[in-house]
Amino acid sequence: MLHIGFDKISQIGHVSAVNLTGQINVRNFWNPQSTWRCGCHYNSRQLNALSFRGSDFMGHRFKIHDPHSVGNRSRKGMRPLQVICMDYPRPDLDSTLNFLEAAYFSSSFRTSLRPDKPLKVVIAGAGLAGLSTAKYLADAGHKPILLEARDVLGGKVAAWKDDDGDWYETGLHIFFGAYPNVQNLFGELGLNDRLQWKEHSMIFAMPNKPGEFSRFDFPEVLPAPLNGIWAILKNNEMLTWPEKVKFAIGLLPAMLGGQPYVEAQDGLTVKDWMRKQAVPERVTTEVFIAMSKALNFINPDELSMQCILIALNRFLQEKHGSKMAFLDGNPPERLCMPIADHIQSLGGEVRLNSRIQKIELNKDGTAKSFLLTNGDVIEGDAYVFATPVDIFKLLLPEDWKEISYFRKLEKLVGVPVINVHIWFDKKLKNTYDHLLFSRSPLLSVYADMSVTCKEYYDPNRSMLELVFAPAEEWITRSDGEIVDATMKELAKLFPDEISADQSKAKILKYHVVKTPRSVYKTVPDCEPCRPLQRSPIQGFYLAGDYTKQKYLASMEGAVLSGKLCAQAIVQDYELLVARGQRKLAESRLV
Repeated sequence: MLHIGFDKISQIGHVSAVNLTGQINVRNFWNPQSTWRCGCHYNSRQLNALSFRGSDFMGHRFKIHDPHSVGNRSRKGMRPLQVICMDYPRPDLDSTLNFLEAAYFSSSFRTSLRPDKPLKVVIAGAGLAGLSTAKYLADAGHKPILLEARDVLGGKVAAWKDDDGDWYETGLHIFFGAYPNVQNLFGELGLNDRLQWKEHSMIFAMPNKPGEFSRFDFPEVLPAPLNGIWAILKNNEMLTWPEKVKFAIGLLPAMLGGQPYVEAQDGLTVKDWMRKQAVPERVTTEVFIAMSKALNFINPDELSMQCILIALNRFLQEKHGSKMAFLDGNPPERLCMPIADHIQSLGGEVRLNSRIQKIELNKDGTAKSFLLTNGDVIEGDAYVFATPVDIFKLLLPEDWKEISYFRKLEKLVGVPVINVHIWFDKKLKNTYDHLLFSRSPLLSVYADMSVTCKEYYDPNRSMLELVFAPAEEWITRSDGEIVDATMKELAKLFPDEISADQSKAKILKYHVVKTPRSVYKTVPDCEPCRPLQRSPIQGFYLAGDYTKQKYLASMEGAVLSGKLCAQAIVQDYELLVARGQRKLAESRLV
Protein backbone atom coordinates (compact mmCIF):
# COMPACT_ATOMS: atom_id res chain seq x y z
CA MET A 1 0.00 0.00 0.00
CA LEU A 2 1.44 3.32 -1.09
CA HIS A 3 0.51 6.41 0.88
CA ILE A 4 0.69 9.82 -0.75
CA GLY A 5 1.16 12.62 1.76
CA PHE A 6 -1.10 15.64 1.70
CA ASP A 7 1.67 17.94 0.52
CA LYS A 8 2.03 15.70 -2.51
CA ILE A 9 -1.71 15.73 -3.11
CA SER A 10 -1.59 19.54 -3.27
CA GLN A 11 1.07 19.38 -5.97
CA ILE A 12 -0.79 16.98 -8.25
CA GLY A 13 -4.30 18.37 -8.07
CA HIS A 14 -6.05 17.23 -4.88
CA VAL A 15 -7.22 13.92 -6.30
CA SER A 16 -9.95 12.12 -4.40
CA ALA A 17 -7.69 9.37 -3.11
CA VAL A 18 -4.81 9.32 -0.67
CA ASN A 19 -4.30 5.58 -0.44
CA LEU A 20 -3.55 4.00 -3.78
CA THR A 21 -2.60 0.50 -4.81
CA GLY A 22 -0.29 -0.29 -7.66
CA GLN A 23 2.37 1.73 -9.44
CA ILE A 24 1.85 5.39 -10.07
CA ASN A 25 3.17 7.07 -13.18
CA VAL A 26 2.97 10.86 -13.28
CA ARG A 27 3.79 12.55 -16.59
CA ASN A 28 3.37 16.31 -16.25
CA PHE A 29 -0.02 16.23 -14.53
CA TRP A 30 -1.03 19.66 -15.76
CA ASN A 31 -0.39 18.78 -19.40
CA PRO A 32 -3.77 17.84 -20.89
CA GLN A 33 -2.10 15.27 -23.13
CA SER A 34 -0.67 13.38 -20.14
CA THR A 35 -2.40 10.81 -17.93
CA TRP A 36 -2.20 10.11 -14.22
CA ARG A 37 -2.42 6.40 -13.51
CA CYS A 38 -3.30 4.50 -10.35
CA GLY A 39 -2.26 1.05 -11.47
CA CYS A 40 -5.67 0.47 -13.09
CA HIS A 41 -6.52 -1.00 -16.49
CA TYR A 42 -8.78 1.35 -18.34
CA ASN A 43 -9.99 2.30 -21.78
CA SER A 44 -11.25 5.50 -23.35
CA ARG A 45 -14.81 4.85 -22.18
CA GLN A 46 -13.68 4.59 -18.59
CA LEU A 47 -11.90 7.90 -18.94
CA ASN A 48 -15.00 9.77 -19.96
CA ALA A 49 -16.49 11.80 -17.15
CA LEU A 50 -19.89 10.59 -16.05
CA SER A 51 -22.66 12.86 -17.25
CA PHE A 52 -26.02 13.22 -15.59
CA ARG A 53 -29.30 14.85 -16.47
CA GLY A 54 -30.67 16.72 -13.50
CA SER A 55 -33.89 18.29 -12.40
CA ASP A 56 -34.63 21.89 -13.26
CA PHE A 57 -33.05 24.79 -11.40
CA MET A 58 -35.28 25.53 -8.42
CA GLY A 59 -34.75 29.29 -8.19
CA HIS A 60 -32.43 29.47 -5.18
CA ARG A 61 -30.58 32.77 -5.41
CA PHE A 62 -27.00 32.69 -6.59
CA LYS A 63 -24.39 35.12 -7.89
CA ILE A 64 -21.76 34.78 -10.56
CA HIS A 65 -19.08 37.38 -10.19
CA ASP A 66 -17.32 36.29 -13.40
CA PRO A 67 -19.76 34.76 -15.89
CA HIS A 68 -16.90 33.44 -18.01
CA SER A 69 -15.19 31.60 -15.19
CA VAL A 70 -17.86 28.95 -14.62
CA GLY A 71 -19.39 26.51 -17.06
CA ASN A 72 -17.18 24.97 -19.71
CA ARG A 73 -14.01 24.27 -17.78
CA SER A 74 -11.86 23.08 -20.68
CA ARG A 75 -10.07 25.42 -23.03
CA LYS A 76 -10.67 25.30 -26.75
CA GLY A 77 -8.52 22.70 -28.45
CA MET A 78 -7.59 20.96 -25.22
CA ARG A 79 -8.88 17.63 -23.96
CA PRO A 80 -10.58 17.72 -20.53
CA LEU A 81 -8.34 16.70 -17.65
CA GLN A 82 -8.82 12.99 -17.02
CA VAL A 83 -8.20 11.37 -13.65
CA ILE A 84 -8.40 7.73 -12.65
CA CYS A 85 -8.14 7.14 -8.91
CA MET A 86 -9.20 4.82 -6.12
CA ASP A 87 -10.66 5.64 -2.75
CA TYR A 88 -10.09 3.59 0.37
CA PRO A 89 -11.42 0.04 0.04
CA ARG A 90 -14.90 -0.72 1.30
CA PRO A 91 -14.54 -1.87 4.91
CA ASP A 92 -15.54 -5.37 5.97
CA LEU A 93 -19.07 -4.59 7.07
CA ASP A 94 -20.81 -7.74 5.86
CA SER A 95 -19.76 -9.88 8.80
CA THR A 96 -20.92 -7.55 11.57
CA LEU A 97 -23.94 -8.55 13.64
CA ASN A 98 -25.89 -5.38 12.81
CA PHE A 99 -25.27 -5.81 9.08
CA LEU A 100 -26.37 -9.46 9.18
CA GLU A 101 -29.51 -8.57 11.13
CA ALA A 102 -30.34 -5.86 8.58
CA ALA A 103 -29.67 -8.30 5.72
CA TYR A 104 -31.99 -10.88 7.26
CA PHE A 105 -34.66 -8.21 7.70
CA SER A 106 -34.36 -7.29 4.01
CA SER A 107 -34.51 -10.93 2.91
CA SER A 108 -37.74 -11.45 4.87
CA PHE A 109 -39.57 -9.32 2.29
CA ARG A 110 -38.15 -11.14 -0.72
CA THR A 111 -38.83 -14.59 0.73
CA SER A 112 -42.29 -13.92 2.13
CA LEU A 113 -45.28 -15.73 0.61
CA ARG A 114 -46.50 -13.98 -2.53
CA PRO A 115 -49.87 -12.34 -1.83
CA ASP A 116 -52.90 -13.68 -3.71
CA LYS A 117 -54.08 -10.10 -4.03
CA PRO A 118 -51.23 -7.54 -3.88
CA LEU A 119 -52.03 -4.54 -1.73
CA LYS A 120 -52.20 -1.13 -3.35
CA VAL A 121 -50.36 1.05 -0.84
CA VAL A 122 -50.35 4.83 -1.34
CA ILE A 123 -47.26 6.50 0.12
CA ALA A 124 -46.80 10.26 0.55
CA GLY A 125 -43.21 11.47 0.34
CA ALA A 126 -40.30 10.17 -1.76
CA GLY A 127 -37.48 10.82 0.67
CA LEU A 128 -35.44 7.87 1.94
CA ALA A 129 -38.24 6.79 4.29
CA GLY A 130 -40.89 6.71 1.54
CA LEU A 131 -38.53 5.14 -0.99
CA SER A 132 -37.53 2.48 1.54
CA THR A 133 -41.17 1.72 2.42
CA ALA A 134 -42.09 1.35 -1.24
CA LYS A 135 -38.98 -0.69 -2.08
CA TYR A 136 -39.57 -3.34 0.56
CA LEU A 137 -43.32 -3.50 -0.09
CA ALA A 138 -42.53 -4.12 -3.76
CA ASP A 139 -40.02 -6.80 -2.71
CA ALA A 140 -42.84 -8.48 -0.78
CA GLY A 141 -45.06 -8.55 -3.88
CA HIS A 142 -47.25 -5.51 -3.26
CA LYS A 143 -47.95 -2.48 -5.48
CA PRO A 144 -46.86 0.80 -3.87
CA ILE A 145 -47.81 4.15 -5.37
CA LEU A 146 -45.22 6.68 -4.23
CA LEU A 147 -46.29 10.34 -4.41
CA GLU A 148 -43.74 13.16 -4.22
CA ALA A 149 -44.85 16.81 -4.02
CA ARG A 150 -41.75 18.22 -5.69
CA ASP A 151 -40.17 17.47 -9.07
CA VAL A 152 -37.17 15.75 -7.52
CA LEU A 153 -36.67 12.58 -5.48
CA GLY A 154 -34.90 12.50 -2.15
CA GLY A 155 -36.66 14.69 0.41
CA LYS A 156 -33.90 15.77 2.79
CA VAL A 157 -31.27 14.35 0.38
CA ALA A 158 -32.67 16.19 -2.66
CA ALA A 159 -30.34 18.11 -4.99
CA TRP A 160 -30.69 20.34 -8.03
CA LYS A 161 -28.57 21.23 -11.06
CA ASP A 162 -27.97 24.89 -11.86
CA ASP A 163 -27.54 26.56 -15.25
CA ASP A 164 -23.82 25.75 -15.28
CA GLY A 165 -24.43 22.04 -14.74
CA ASP A 166 -23.25 22.15 -11.11
CA TRP A 167 -25.21 20.39 -8.37
CA TYR A 168 -26.25 21.86 -5.04
CA GLU A 169 -27.77 19.79 -2.27
CA THR A 170 -30.20 19.99 0.63
CA GLY A 171 -27.49 18.81 3.03
CA LEU A 172 -23.99 17.43 3.35
CA HIS A 173 -24.66 13.70 3.58
CA ILE A 174 -22.21 11.20 5.07
CA PHE A 175 -22.68 7.43 4.99
CA PHE A 176 -21.24 5.70 8.07
CA GLY A 177 -20.14 2.13 8.51
CA ALA A 178 -22.60 2.03 11.44
CA TYR A 179 -25.54 2.35 9.00
CA PRO A 180 -26.36 -1.34 8.41
CA ASN A 181 -29.72 -0.85 6.71
CA VAL A 182 -28.35 1.83 4.39
CA GLN A 183 -25.33 -0.34 3.58
CA ASN A 184 -27.60 -3.29 2.82
CA LEU A 185 -29.74 -1.09 0.60
CA PHE A 186 -26.71 -0.13 -1.48
CA GLY A 187 -25.74 -3.80 -1.78
CA GLU A 188 -29.25 -4.94 -2.72
CA LEU A 189 -29.30 -2.43 -5.57
CA GLY A 190 -25.75 -3.19 -6.70
CA LEU A 191 -24.53 0.30 -5.76
CA ASN A 192 -21.68 -0.45 -3.35
CA ASP A 193 -19.16 1.06 -5.77
CA ARG A 194 -20.94 4.42 -5.53
CA LEU A 195 -19.72 5.00 -1.97
CA GLN A 196 -16.32 6.68 -1.74
CA TRP A 197 -14.81 5.51 1.54
CA LYS A 198 -12.37 7.83 3.30
CA GLU A 199 -9.59 7.12 5.77
CA HIS A 200 -10.81 6.14 9.24
CA SER A 201 -10.40 9.47 10.97
CA MET A 202 -12.36 12.32 12.50
CA ILE A 203 -10.80 15.71 11.76
CA PHE A 204 -11.50 18.86 13.77
CA ALA A 205 -10.47 22.44 13.01
CA MET A 206 -8.55 24.22 15.75
CA PRO A 207 -10.11 27.66 16.42
CA ASN A 208 -7.19 28.69 18.63
CA LYS A 209 -4.75 27.69 15.86
CA PRO A 210 -6.23 29.07 12.63
CA GLY A 211 -5.52 26.89 9.64
CA GLU A 212 -4.61 23.83 11.73
CA PHE A 213 -6.51 20.60 12.36
CA SER A 214 -6.58 17.93 15.04
CA ARG A 215 -7.20 14.31 14.11
CA PHE A 216 -8.62 11.23 15.77
CA ASP A 217 -7.15 8.34 13.75
CA PHE A 218 -8.65 4.87 14.22
CA PRO A 219 -5.99 2.16 13.66
CA GLU A 220 -7.12 -0.66 11.38
CA VAL A 221 -5.18 -3.30 13.33
CA LEU A 222 -7.25 -2.91 16.50
CA PRO A 223 -10.81 -4.17 17.06
CA ALA A 224 -13.61 -2.06 18.51
CA PRO A 225 -13.74 -0.42 20.98
CA LEU A 226 -9.93 -0.44 21.29
CA ASN A 227 -9.47 1.40 17.99
CA GLY A 228 -11.72 4.22 19.24
CA ILE A 229 -10.05 4.34 22.65
CA TRP A 230 -6.65 4.47 20.94
CA ALA A 231 -7.82 7.32 18.68
CA ILE A 232 -8.94 9.33 21.72
CA LEU A 233 -5.85 8.60 23.79
CA LYS A 234 -3.47 9.46 20.96
CA ASN A 235 -5.00 12.91 20.46
CA ASN A 236 -3.45 15.30 22.95
CA GLU A 237 -4.29 18.55 21.17
CA MET A 238 -7.97 18.82 22.10
CA LEU A 239 -8.16 17.18 25.54
CA THR A 240 -5.61 16.83 28.32
CA TRP A 241 -5.02 13.50 30.04
CA PRO A 242 -6.93 14.54 33.21
CA GLU A 243 -9.89 15.57 31.03
CA LYS A 244 -9.82 12.24 29.18
CA VAL A 245 -9.75 10.31 32.46
CA LYS A 246 -12.67 12.28 33.94
CA PHE A 247 -14.66 11.86 30.74
CA ALA A 248 -13.98 8.10 30.74
CA ILE A 249 -15.14 7.85 34.36
CA GLY A 250 -18.26 9.83 33.46
CA LEU A 251 -19.04 7.35 30.67
CA LEU A 252 -18.72 4.28 32.92
CA PRO A 253 -22.44 4.19 33.84
CA ALA A 254 -23.34 4.16 30.13
CA MET A 255 -20.88 1.32 29.47
CA LEU A 256 -22.14 -0.72 32.40
CA GLY A 257 -25.84 0.20 32.16
CA GLY A 258 -26.25 -0.50 28.47
CA GLN A 259 -29.36 0.45 26.50
CA PRO A 260 -31.66 0.98 29.54
CA TYR A 261 -29.23 3.58 30.88
CA VAL A 262 -28.94 5.27 27.48
CA GLU A 263 -32.72 5.56 27.14
CA ALA A 264 -33.00 6.96 30.67
CA GLN A 265 -30.78 9.91 29.69
CA ASP A 266 -33.36 11.29 27.27
CA GLY A 267 -34.49 13.74 29.96
CA LEU A 268 -31.08 15.45 30.16
CA THR A 269 -29.33 17.76 27.73
CA VAL A 270 -25.71 17.03 26.87
CA LYS A 271 -24.61 19.97 28.98
CA ASP A 272 -26.69 18.83 31.99
CA TRP A 273 -25.40 15.27 31.73
CA MET A 274 -21.78 16.43 31.58
CA ARG A 275 -22.25 18.48 34.74
CA LYS A 276 -24.02 15.62 36.50
CA GLN A 277 -21.13 13.26 35.68
CA ALA A 278 -18.52 15.87 36.70
CA VAL A 279 -17.03 15.88 33.21
CA PRO A 280 -14.92 19.02 32.65
CA GLU A 281 -16.71 21.72 30.67
CA ARG A 282 -13.84 21.86 28.21
CA VAL A 283 -14.81 18.36 26.97
CA THR A 284 -18.12 19.82 25.83
CA THR A 285 -16.49 22.91 24.38
CA GLU A 286 -13.72 21.07 22.56
CA VAL A 287 -15.61 18.01 21.27
CA PHE A 288 -19.33 17.86 21.92
CA ILE A 289 -20.40 21.22 20.56
CA ALA A 290 -19.12 20.02 17.19
CA MET A 291 -20.73 16.59 17.60
CA SER A 292 -24.08 18.04 18.70
CA LYS A 293 -24.26 20.32 15.69
CA ALA A 294 -23.26 17.52 13.35
CA LEU A 295 -25.84 15.10 14.79
CA ASN A 296 -28.85 17.42 15.10
CA PHE A 297 -27.84 20.97 14.09
CA ILE A 298 -28.25 22.28 17.66
CA ASN A 299 -25.93 23.02 20.59
CA PRO A 300 -25.28 20.80 23.65
CA ASP A 301 -27.49 22.93 25.89
CA GLU A 302 -30.49 21.77 23.80
CA LEU A 303 -29.58 18.28 22.53
CA SER A 304 -30.75 15.21 24.45
CA MET A 305 -27.81 13.22 25.85
CA GLN A 306 -29.47 10.07 24.60
CA CYS A 307 -28.57 11.15 21.06
CA ILE A 308 -24.86 11.46 21.90
CA LEU A 309 -24.77 8.15 23.76
CA ILE A 310 -26.47 6.31 20.91
CA ALA A 311 -23.92 7.75 18.46
CA LEU A 312 -20.98 6.87 20.72
CA ASN A 313 -22.35 3.36 21.17
CA ARG A 314 -22.63 2.82 17.41
CA PHE A 315 -19.26 4.37 16.63
CA LEU A 316 -17.27 2.73 19.41
CA GLN A 317 -18.83 -0.74 19.46
CA GLU A 318 -18.29 -1.43 15.75
CA LYS A 319 -14.77 -1.42 14.29
CA HIS A 320 -15.84 0.47 11.16
CA GLY A 321 -18.82 2.24 12.73
CA SER A 322 -17.34 5.74 12.50
CA LYS A 323 -15.75 5.20 9.10
CA MET A 324 -17.25 7.62 6.57
CA ALA A 325 -18.11 7.51 2.89
CA PHE A 326 -19.30 10.14 0.44
CA LEU A 327 -21.71 9.33 -2.35
CA ASP A 328 -19.90 9.63 -5.70
CA GLY A 329 -22.40 12.15 -7.07
CA ASN A 330 -25.77 13.79 -6.58
CA PRO A 331 -28.18 11.78 -4.35
CA PRO A 332 -31.33 11.95 -6.54
CA GLU A 333 -29.66 10.24 -9.50
CA ARG A 334 -26.96 8.16 -7.82
CA LEU A 335 -29.11 6.74 -4.99
CA CYS A 336 -32.80 7.67 -5.20
CA MET A 337 -33.39 6.95 -8.89
CA PRO A 338 -32.09 3.34 -8.65
CA ILE A 339 -34.54 2.74 -5.77
CA ALA A 340 -37.38 4.23 -7.84
CA ASP A 341 -36.37 2.12 -10.86
CA HIS A 342 -36.40 -1.00 -8.66
CA ILE A 343 -39.88 -0.16 -7.35
CA GLN A 344 -41.23 0.37 -10.87
CA SER A 345 -39.57 -2.79 -12.20
CA LEU A 346 -41.70 -4.74 -9.70
CA GLY A 347 -44.96 -3.07 -10.70
CA GLY A 348 -44.98 -0.10 -8.33
CA GLU A 349 -45.38 3.54 -9.34
CA VAL A 350 -43.41 6.69 -8.54
CA ARG A 351 -45.10 10.01 -9.31
CA LEU A 352 -43.45 13.42 -9.00
CA ASN A 353 -45.34 16.75 -8.78
CA SER A 354 -48.07 15.02 -6.75
CA ARG A 355 -48.71 17.22 -3.73
CA ILE A 356 -51.30 16.09 -1.19
CA GLN A 357 -53.96 18.62 -0.25
CA LYS A 358 -56.06 16.54 2.12
CA ILE A 359 -56.43 13.12 3.75
CA GLU A 360 -60.07 12.25 3.09
CA LEU A 361 -61.83 10.02 5.62
CA ASN A 362 -64.51 7.33 5.58
CA LYS A 363 -67.52 7.60 7.86
CA ASP A 364 -65.78 5.36 10.40
CA GLY A 365 -62.80 7.77 10.60
CA THR A 366 -60.37 5.64 8.59
CA ALA A 367 -58.44 6.99 5.59
CA LYS A 368 -60.47 6.90 2.38
CA SER A 369 -58.12 8.58 -0.10
CA PHE A 370 -55.46 11.23 -0.70
CA LEU A 371 -56.77 14.31 -2.50
CA LEU A 372 -54.01 15.98 -4.53
CA THR A 373 -53.73 19.68 -5.26
CA ASN A 374 -54.27 18.97 -8.97
CA GLY A 375 -57.67 17.46 -8.16
CA ASP A 376 -56.68 13.81 -8.50
CA VAL A 377 -58.00 11.39 -5.88
CA ILE A 378 -55.73 8.42 -5.07
CA GLU A 379 -57.27 5.44 -3.28
CA GLY A 380 -55.56 2.35 -1.91
CA ASP A 381 -55.78 -0.59 0.46
CA ALA A 382 -53.42 1.15 2.89
CA TYR A 383 -51.91 4.62 3.30
CA VAL A 384 -48.51 5.79 4.48
CA PHE A 385 -47.28 9.27 5.33
CA ALA A 386 -43.51 9.37 4.91
CA THR A 387 -43.11 13.15 4.94
CA PRO A 388 -41.33 15.19 7.64
CA VAL A 389 -43.38 15.34 10.83
CA ASP A 390 -44.17 19.05 10.39
CA ILE A 391 -45.79 18.47 6.99
CA PHE A 392 -47.84 15.57 8.33
CA LYS A 393 -49.09 17.69 11.24
CA LEU A 394 -50.34 20.33 8.79
CA LEU A 395 -52.44 17.70 6.99
CA LEU A 396 -53.59 15.79 10.07
CA PRO A 397 -57.39 15.40 9.89
CA GLU A 398 -59.36 17.18 12.63
CA ASP A 399 -61.00 13.91 13.65
CA TRP A 400 -57.58 12.44 14.53
CA LYS A 401 -56.06 15.34 16.48
CA GLU A 402 -57.31 14.27 19.91
CA ILE A 403 -56.03 10.70 19.57
CA SER A 404 -53.04 10.32 21.92
CA TYR A 405 -50.85 8.75 19.21
CA PHE A 406 -51.17 11.89 17.06
CA ARG A 407 -51.40 14.43 19.88
CA LYS A 408 -47.91 13.49 21.09
CA LEU A 409 -46.49 14.60 17.73
CA GLU A 410 -46.84 18.21 18.85
CA LYS A 411 -43.63 17.75 20.84
CA LEU A 412 -41.73 16.79 17.66
CA VAL A 413 -40.66 19.85 15.68
CA GLY A 414 -38.22 20.04 12.77
CA VAL A 415 -35.00 21.97 13.30
CA PRO A 416 -34.01 24.73 10.83
CA VAL A 417 -30.83 24.09 8.84
CA ILE A 418 -29.03 25.89 6.03
CA ASN A 419 -26.70 24.32 3.47
CA VAL A 420 -24.22 26.67 1.81
CA HIS A 421 -22.25 25.96 -1.39
CA ILE A 422 -19.45 28.31 -2.44
CA TRP A 423 -17.42 27.95 -5.63
CA PHE A 424 -13.98 29.64 -5.47
CA ASP A 425 -11.74 30.76 -8.29
CA LYS A 426 -8.82 28.65 -7.08
CA LYS A 427 -7.99 25.33 -5.47
CA LEU A 428 -7.81 25.63 -1.68
CA LYS A 429 -4.84 23.83 -0.19
CA ASN A 430 -5.75 23.78 3.49
CA THR A 431 -8.38 21.08 3.18
CA TYR A 432 -8.71 17.31 3.22
CA ASP A 433 -10.35 14.56 1.21
CA HIS A 434 -12.71 14.07 4.15
CA LEU A 435 -15.50 15.52 6.26
CA LEU A 436 -14.24 18.31 8.51
CA PHE A 437 -15.71 19.50 11.82
CA SER A 438 -15.39 23.28 11.66
CA ARG A 439 -15.84 24.00 15.39
CA SER A 440 -17.15 27.40 14.35
CA PRO A 441 -19.98 29.24 16.15
CA LEU A 442 -21.97 29.33 12.89
CA LEU A 443 -20.76 26.32 10.93
CA SER A 444 -21.17 22.65 11.75
CA VAL A 445 -19.29 20.50 9.24
CA TYR A 446 -17.97 21.09 5.75
CA ALA A 447 -16.13 19.41 2.89
CA ASP A 448 -14.37 20.43 -0.28
CA MET A 449 -16.68 18.54 -2.63
CA SER A 450 -14.37 19.19 -5.58
CA VAL A 451 -12.00 16.76 -3.84
CA THR A 452 -14.23 14.31 -1.97
CA CYS A 453 -16.82 13.54 -4.68
CA LYS A 454 -16.06 12.11 -8.13
CA GLU A 455 -18.92 13.82 -9.94
CA TYR A 456 -18.03 17.21 -8.46
CA TYR A 457 -14.27 16.79 -8.97
CA ASP A 458 -12.42 19.87 -10.24
CA PRO A 459 -8.60 20.10 -10.28
CA ASN A 460 -8.56 23.88 -10.61
CA ARG A 461 -11.23 25.22 -8.24
CA SER A 462 -12.70 24.32 -4.87
CA MET A 463 -16.38 24.03 -3.99
CA LEU A 464 -16.99 24.07 -0.27
CA GLU A 465 -20.28 22.63 0.95
CA LEU A 466 -21.01 23.77 4.49
CA VAL A 467 -23.74 23.12 7.04
CA PHE A 468 -24.73 26.40 8.66
CA ALA A 469 -25.99 25.54 12.15
CA PRO A 470 -27.60 26.36 14.49
CA ALA A 471 -29.68 28.21 11.91
CA GLU A 472 -32.76 29.35 13.83
CA GLU A 473 -31.64 32.99 13.97
CA TRP A 474 -30.47 32.94 10.34
CA ILE A 475 -33.19 31.08 8.44
CA THR A 476 -35.06 34.30 7.57
CA ARG A 477 -31.98 36.31 6.64
CA SER A 478 -30.92 36.96 3.07
CA ASP A 479 -28.59 34.63 1.20
CA GLY A 480 -26.06 37.44 0.94
CA GLU A 481 -25.95 37.89 4.73
CA ILE A 482 -25.52 34.15 5.25
CA VAL A 483 -22.66 33.95 2.73
CA ASP A 484 -20.95 37.02 4.24
CA ALA A 485 -21.12 35.42 7.71
CA THR A 486 -19.83 32.13 6.24
CA MET A 487 -16.87 33.90 4.62
CA LYS A 488 -15.91 35.49 7.95
CA GLU A 489 -15.79 32.04 9.51
CA LEU A 490 -13.90 30.59 6.55
CA ALA A 491 -11.29 33.33 6.90
CA LYS A 492 -10.47 31.80 10.30
CA LEU A 493 -10.27 28.27 8.88
CA PHE A 494 -8.23 29.31 5.81
CA PRO A 495 -6.33 32.42 6.99
CA ASP A 496 -3.72 32.17 4.23
CA GLU A 497 -6.22 31.58 1.43
CA ILE A 498 -9.57 33.20 2.29
CA SER A 499 -10.45 36.65 3.56
CA ALA A 500 -13.91 38.03 4.25
CA ASP A 501 -13.42 40.82 1.68
CA GLN A 502 -12.42 38.30 -1.03
CA SER A 503 -9.00 39.90 -1.47
CA LYS A 504 -7.62 36.34 -1.59
CA ALA A 505 -9.81 33.52 -2.96
CA LYS A 506 -12.76 35.01 -4.82
CA ILE A 507 -16.32 33.68 -4.93
CA LEU A 508 -17.39 32.62 -8.41
CA LYS A 509 -20.93 31.85 -7.30
CA TYR A 510 -22.87 30.39 -4.42
CA HIS A 511 -26.10 28.58 -3.60
CA VAL A 512 -27.90 28.74 -0.26
CA VAL A 513 -30.49 26.02 0.44
CA LYS A 514 -32.71 26.72 3.44
CA THR A 515 -34.74 23.99 5.14
CA PRO A 516 -36.97 25.71 7.74
CA ARG A 517 -37.98 22.33 9.20
CA SER A 518 -35.46 19.51 8.74
CA VAL A 519 -34.96 16.47 11.01
CA TYR A 520 -36.88 16.54 14.27
CA LYS A 521 -35.20 18.47 17.05
CA THR A 522 -33.86 15.87 19.48
CA VAL A 523 -34.42 17.79 22.68
CA PRO A 524 -35.02 16.08 26.06
CA ASP A 525 -38.21 14.06 26.59
CA CYS A 526 -38.92 13.54 22.88
CA GLU A 527 -38.48 9.78 22.94
CA PRO A 528 -41.93 8.96 24.44
CA CYS A 529 -43.55 11.07 21.70
CA ARG A 530 -42.04 9.23 18.76
CA PRO A 531 -44.80 7.11 17.15
CA LEU A 532 -44.67 3.49 16.06
CA GLN A 533 -45.07 2.99 12.31
CA ARG A 534 -48.50 1.33 12.73
CA SER A 535 -51.03 3.96 13.77
CA PRO A 536 -54.26 3.29 15.73
CA ILE A 537 -56.17 4.13 12.53
CA GLN A 538 -56.68 0.86 10.66
CA GLY A 539 -54.86 0.94 7.34
CA PHE A 540 -52.85 4.11 8.10
CA TYR A 541 -49.09 4.08 8.79
CA LEU A 542 -46.20 6.49 9.32
CA ALA A 543 -42.58 6.35 8.19
CA GLY A 544 -39.77 8.82 8.77
CA ASP A 545 -36.72 9.21 10.96
CA TYR A 546 -38.91 10.76 13.67
CA THR A 547 -40.86 7.49 14.05
CA LYS A 548 -39.75 4.86 16.55
CA GLN A 549 -36.46 3.22 15.56
CA LYS A 550 -33.03 3.07 17.18
CA TYR A 551 -31.06 5.37 14.86
CA LEU A 552 -32.80 8.67 15.65
CA ALA A 553 -32.74 11.49 13.06
CA SER A 554 -30.49 10.14 10.31
CA MET A 555 -30.51 8.55 6.86
CA GLU A 556 -30.18 5.18 8.56
CA GLY A 557 -33.17 6.01 10.76
CA ALA A 558 -35.22 6.96 7.70
CA VAL A 559 -34.40 3.74 5.83
CA LEU A 560 -35.02 1.57 8.90
CA SER A 561 -38.34 3.32 9.54
CA GLY A 562 -39.39 2.46 5.98
CA LYS A 563 -38.53 -1.20 6.51
CA LEU A 564 -40.45 -1.26 9.79
CA CYS A 565 -43.43 0.40 8.10
CA ALA A 566 -43.37 -2.11 5.25
CA GLN A 567 -43.12 -4.94 7.80
CA ALA A 568 -46.20 -3.67 9.67
CA ILE A 569 -48.21 -3.55 6.43
CA VAL A 570 -47.11 -7.05 5.40
CA GLN A 571 -48.05 -8.35 8.85
CA ASP A 572 -51.47 -6.68 8.52
CA TYR A 573 -52.11 -8.21 5.09
CA GLU A 574 -55.10 -10.38 6.04
CA LEU A 575 -56.67 -7.54 8.02
CA LEU A 576 -56.24 -5.09 5.14
CA VAL A 577 -57.65 -7.51 2.57
CA ALA A 578 -60.70 -8.14 4.77
CA ARG A 579 -61.13 -4.40 5.24
CA GLY A 580 -61.05 -3.88 1.49
CA GLN A 581 -63.65 -6.57 0.95
CA ARG A 582 -65.96 -4.93 3.51
CA LYS A 583 -65.61 -1.56 1.80
CA LEU A 584 -66.36 -3.15 -1.57
CA ALA A 585 -69.46 -4.88 -0.19
CA GLU A 586 -70.67 -1.64 1.42
CA SER A 587 -70.23 0.30 -1.83
CA ARG A 588 -72.36 -2.25 -3.69
CA LEU A 589 -75.17 -1.86 -1.16
CA VAL A 590 -75.30 1.91 -1.57
